[in-house]
Amino acid sequence: MTMTTPTAPPARFRDLLTAEWIKTRSLRSTPWTIALTLLFVIGSTAVATLTDRAAPSGPADFRPYDAYPPAGYWTLILVAGSMGALTVVSEYGSGLIRTTTVAVPARGSIVLAKAAVTAALWTAVGTTASTGSFLTSQAILNGHHAGLPITHPGVLRALIATALLAPVCALVGLGLGVLLRHTAGTMVTSVFILVMLPPMFSESSRWSADIRHTLVSAAWNRLIRTWEPEPGSLGHTATVSGSWLVYLLWPLLTLTLAVLTAKRRDV
Repeated sequence: MTMTTPTAPPARFRDLLTAEWIKTRSLRSTPWTIALTLLFVIGSTAVATLTDRAAPSGPADFRPYDAYPPAGYWTLILVAGSMGALTVVSEYGSGLIRTTTVAVPARGSIVLAKAAVTAALWTAVGTTASTGSFLTSQAILNGHHAGLPITHPGVLRALIATALLAPVCALVGLGLGVLLRHTAGTMVTSVFILVMLPPMFSESSRWSADIRHTLVSAAWNRLIRTWEPEPGSLGHTATVSGSWLVYLLWPLLTLTLAVLTAKRRDV
């Protein structure tokens, strides 16, 4: 008579989501980082709006440089991409990833569970930042009788695009973390792609403008923009639908490569 050792049933995806959420929530740095980021982003909105001396007396067009100033949102891009990367590279650095893959051999499912939790968390952060920034700017502009409702043309699109900016960057960082598996290398690559690369391409020539328009921050700038591009600029070649597509393709491509790599590569 042979004895068989019972094997544990495969983990359900819901269990993976719960485990990844516990990992994220248990890090003391996570709530502090998110809180300080939101404080800086919304605070930069208040500063930008207060220093805008061009606020007219009476309703005006939506001015995204008040509600969504570059200084605050470059910071949000940087933090979201870095935190998304740390979701993965911190486990590779500590060796926890070995324990995880022994418990759950389906590595692709692990990556997808991390991506789902990361997307949910940073969508909440992005929504809070976007809504808080808009309400803060409009509260200040109301003192000049220049506040606008959310139904004003261009506002809702800017609100949604800004809310989704954080999860898009976080997922790109996560995908790069799986591909590179090295903390410093992943951080540098994430910062370079999301923050440093876009300003290197101008809109003065077609090839440069085409490359710029495929980058996440440039897509965000187009989605919140309510004015025509400057004369001589090729900003008109960036369409709203194309910018939404950039939002979709960057996390989709990086996560697809991450899942394929995780399945084929040793820990």
